[in-house]
Amino acid sequence: MPSAKHSAANAIATRAGVRLDVWLWAARFFKTRALAKQAIEGGKVKLGDVAGKPSKLLHVGDRLCIARGEERFEVEVIALCDQRRSAAQAQLCYRESDASRAAREAAATERRLAAAGYTRPATKPDKRARRLIRALGDIDAM
Repeated sequence: MPSAKHSAANAIATRAGVRLDVWLWAARFFKTRALAKQAIEGGKVKLGDVAGKPSKLLHVGDRLCIARGEERFEVEVIALCDQRRSAAQAQLCYRESDASRAAREAAATERRLAAAGYTRPATKPDKRARRLIRALGDIDAM
């Protein structure tokens, strides 16, 4: 059973900062901590201008650049959270810059317009069509 001193020390340490991977998970940028850790190690998350480590302590006022798929976020940490809550509460943990929001919306619009002329086939390719697709793929490999 932990003593009162031990639990008080943990509470102070928690207020001092939150692990980067835990905060990204709690702020709902990634679905799991493992995905957050993978993104950090892959260089998709930068703390300031430096690539972060999953165990790096995050503090209020830190700036993060997060790349998630085709989306890019530039956020400032305004609250520390280590538990995953609703999306509305998660959005209270950070403030996205206006430039970042405008760039994301412009990129989404561009992707939407690029896909405007594309129509999905009504059905999956049948056996013959799959063979033709595979054959065309083999030609490209040569």
